[in-house]
Amino acid sequence: MDTDLFATLRTEIAGVSVTDLARDFGTPTYVYDADQIRQRIGDLRDFDTVRYAMKACSNLAILDLCRRNGTFVDCVSGGEIRRALAAGFPATGDGHPMVYTADLFDRDALELVGKHGIHVNCGSPDMIEQMGEVAPGTDITLRINPGFGHGHSQKTNTGGESSKHGIWHEQLGASVERAAANRLTLSGIHVHIGSGTDLEHLSQVCGVVGQLAAHVGSSVTTISAGGGLPIRYRETDPSIDLGLYYSLWDETRKQLEAKFGHAVRLEIEPGRYLVAESGFLVSEVRAVKSMGNNLFYLVDAGFNNLARPVMYGAYHPMAIAPAQDAGRERAMHDVVVGGPLCESGDIFTQEEGGFVRTQALPEAQVGDFLVIGCAGAYGFCMASNYNSKLLPAEVLVHRATAHVIRARQSYDDLVRDETIPSLD
Repeated sequence: MDTDLFATLRTEIAGVSVTDLARDFGTPTYVYDADQIRQRIGDLRDFDTVRYAMKACSNLAILDLCRRNGTFVDCVSGGEIRRALAAGFPATGDGHPMVYTADLFDRDALELVGKHGIHVNCGSPDMIEQMGEVAPGTDITLRINPGFGHGHSQKTNTGGESSKHGIWHEQLGASVERAAANRLTLSGIHVHIGSGTDLEHLSQVCGVVGQLAAHVGSSVTTISAGGGLPIRYRETDPSIDLGLYYSLWDETRKQLEAKFGHAVRLEIEPGRYLVAESGFLVSEVRAVKSMGNNLFYLVDAGFNNLARPVMYGAYHPMAIAPAQDAGRERAMHDVVVGGPLCESGDIFTQEEGGFVRTQALPEAQVGDFLVIGCAGAYGFCMASNYNSKLLPAEVLVHRATAHVIRARQSYDDLVRDETIPSLD
């Protein structure tokens, strides 16, 4: 991990000066550290397959980096399938280098799956029959909702009866019959209960996966641990014990191998874990003002650039990068950090439910830079043009050299696809 991740003063990202990044690429800009992504992929080398959940950050350069470092990919839409193909992932091959996971097929995704022979992780019984129509004789995986979930926010909880995700566990038997009727082989079980999985819940999930796989039978050759691996957003957050995490899943795998008499592949499906800590959103301080007892730093990035705080009340580490006099000692202040949008919720320092909080940051003035850390996951990919703001640039730093991997959107791009009809 970047040793300066929790520092409140920052002068560089991955060996490149923040002021140089802002000068060369403008603000707001997403900056990613390639070495950090490689390190996180390496953390999971004990698993047979590391399948990157590309919804976390789907830039082609990030996908290419993951592919070159040995990951497979999980896609959740037709657009993501096209991105994965463009980044060089093969559609088929040993271990299924590309998997489509969803709770439905829209017509585009179903056509692509059939055309390219992409393996599917079915999250609804209807998908089984639709796969039987386009790809009879193939194998599929079932994503099962075990009836419980877990997450850092109710919006990231992907298990239980209030979640739309997966096939309800009580429908497994009927799904096995439906697959057989459609000439499909059930080769895998996938259970993902949400973000922020702790080891107590994990042990429960492992037991459920073992039971589900045993019910399906020896056609199962793969089990998936799903995603949700936590990262540290605060210095006080504990680090996950990856050795214990793996050993719990490995024990389940070994029990199934003994039962089935053949090898069972163990997959993990990280998204946030691979890319979150690599990403920084660099913005410029454009106003400093007091509102009653609150001191506000207002920057040129808003929830149109990073939506996690307004969606989940998510916490992100932040730092000031001084534009001048970087060595000068600066007093600390408890500040509210907000963006430029005409929206009261455009606050980066808020808790779930929209309650504004403060964050300790050094003294700053107009022209200094605010760097938001742990922003590589669910950052740019959730960005929008709200308030007709332009999408930011994306930059990848490799060996202390910054590479543009997405140009900043232009004003021409903003209106390119719009037309004014003649209404006279």
